[in-house]
Amino acid sequence: MPKSWVRQRKRDSYYKKAKATGYRSRAAYKLIQINEKFGIIHQGDFVVDLGAAPGSWSQVAVELVGKEGRVIAVDRKRMQPIDGVTVIRGDLTHPDIFESIHEETKDGVDVVISDMAPRLGGNKHLDHARSISLAETALDFSIETVRRGGNFLAKAFRGDLFPAYMEMVSSRFDFCKPHSPKASTSSSREVFVVAKGFRG
Repeated sequence: MPKSWVRQRKRDSYYKKAKATGYRSRAAYKLIQINEKFGIIHQGDFVVDLGAAPGSWSQVAVELVGKEGRVIAVDRKRMQPIDGVTVIRGDLTHPDIFESIHEETKDGVDVVISDMAPRLGGNKHLDHARSISLAETALDFSIETVRRGGNFLAKAFRGDLFPAYMEMVSSRFDFCKPHSPKASTSSSREVFVVAKGFRG
């Protein structure tokens, strides 16, 4: 990583807050802010966190659902355990991994959240297309697992494919809106799609 990026990150207020409060990354505050505004995760919910590593969203989710709720974290990368979180390591698109997740979620879940993002290659158009592909994977998974009335949150990059993706989500949920929380950096192209009220 460039030294300038490292210096900038260390000056970042959310990075400092995450370090001070024990969250594994500053991304925790993105979910906190989104949930404060839209109320997608509640006490007692069953939440699946896609692209969970290093685990900051799962940390927030398990706090929000409380002792009566449940959180499953899924990622290809190794992730350190979190109290109250079931970690499944593997590629969501692999049949064996999908079957493992399906076994855990066969009775349905309340919320699917996805912070999945592609490895950036410097080509904005390709990075955008890959981000939309991951967001579509998250949406397909939510359609398979979320109970009627449930909620969905996914990260994507803005670009020419984004409006069509919004239409896909809108066709399945009563409420759908793009949102950029304050914790997102000003230079970031990321946007979060917030959807509530799954219609099936």
